[in-house]
Amino acid sequence: MEPAKTNAHTNPAFVPDINSSTPKLHELEAGKKALEAEGVYDPYLERKIRRPITNSETLFHLLKGSLGTGILAMPNAFYHAGYILGLIGTIVIGIICTYCVHLLIKAEYELCKRIKKPSLTYPATAETALAEGPWIMKKISPYAPHIVNTFLLTYQLGTCCVYIVFISENVKSVVDAYDTELHLEIYMLIILLPLILLNYIRNLKYLAPFSTGANFITLVSFGFILYYIIHDGPTFEDREPVGEVRYWPLFFGTVLFALEAIGVIMPLENEMKTPKTFGGTIGVLNIAMSIIVSLYVCMGLLGYLTYGSEAKGSITLNIGEEEVPAQVIKILYALAIFITYGLQCYVAIDIAWNEYLSKRFQKNNKKMFFEYFTRTVIVLITFLLAVAVPKLELFISLFGALCLSALGIAFPAIIDMCTHWNKPRDGLFVLSVCKNGFLIIFGFTGLIIGTYTSISEIVKAFS
Repeated sequence: MEPAKTNAHTNPAFVPDINSSTPKLHELEAGKKALEAEGVYDPYLERKIRRPITNSETLFHLLKGSLGTGILAMPNAFYHAGYILGLIGTIVIGIICTYCVHLLIKAEYELCKRIKKPSLTYPATAETALAEGPWIMKKISPYAPHIVNTFLLTYQLGTCCVYIVFISENVKSVVDAYDTELHLEIYMLIILLPLILLNYIRNLKYLAPFSTGANFITLVSFGFILYYIIHDGPTFEDREPVGEVRYWPLFFGTVLFALEAIGVIMPLENEMKTPKTFGGTIGVLNIAMSIIVSLYVCMGLLGYLTYGSEAKGSITLNIGEEEVPAQVIKILYALAIFITYGLQCYVAIDIAWNEYLSKRFQKNNKKMFFEYFTRTVIVLITFLLAVAVPKLELFISLFGALCLSALGIAFPAIIDMCTHWNKPRDGLFVLSVCKNGFLIIFGFTGLIIGTYTSISEIVKAFS
């Protein structure tokens, strides 16, 4: 799912509440006292949340975190896989990703009970879990937070690169219909200063009204895009049921990038009013992922059947090139992604500055200067990467395979295995190790092959 985040990653919006009953405060306190009397620590009852979010808000955040530029790349992903393999592959990857999120959340809860803490971040969960695992994992555990943060930061910067290319390509597509064609890099340069100024906003509450507007634009534009796809006429003629094997890793990376919102999962669950309802067969996570996977299959299948091999890195580039409504949709969607860029960069700042760099300037009277310098550098890094590789579909596939194979599949399996490493060595333990071993191998294989294929395609595109 897209794009992002470690702590303050989401922007609230309203959807109908799917939680029919919420425990009253006195009921929670009574339950807490009963567990304390039995010597049991329940992290859920210990969480002191200033403004807890409801099930419906959590559901909306999960949907918003996964319905960004990634879903617009699904027709291109289906082109690489074929419509049958694309359909099956998207569902299978969606199931695996969902299962791994369940592993991560359950491991966090179990570890919180052991160390008597109300909640843990993803990096802290990794460190605590590895310290419980076999000796080699215990050796690695002090470095686990830095490893996780590196992947999270890389993913966030990659997402920002994708956003710059997306905004520039869609604006260029509209302008080219009326004026002399300019190089894509010119449009990137034009939006550079606005992106830097946007990233100077230090408080998310100032972005909230714009983010709400961006959410509305995204939903409306999404509906119009589906209309154009259906209007242009899906057909099975000249459409491949199974694509070439050498392009399957590109499909894998694109779907992972699109589906995974691993950065928002734990912050959302930690801020819920009723966190126990997050998991479960009909919990918030499964409901959200069912909707997300269905939308991705729909967009990918219909988009590929309509545009075939012409399906571009963003389906917006295929629709009504000379039609005014389609051009308005492209501009509005580009505006929505421009605003969302600020939220994605906020996460990168949260990791780079708050977790690491700010500590070096605690006693420096120029701390504010260095913070704004860091914010500027982060935007410049994403800008330079976007200029160097202005290929939307290859960027999406690369960062999906490189970061989310690890963050969304391999790391949760490692964390789950280490969390339960000291349990009795019975049949269930062996089965759990085998299952986690498969996920770890699957995740790292996808990372290596997917990254290699994406980089090879990038080199080929510019050689």
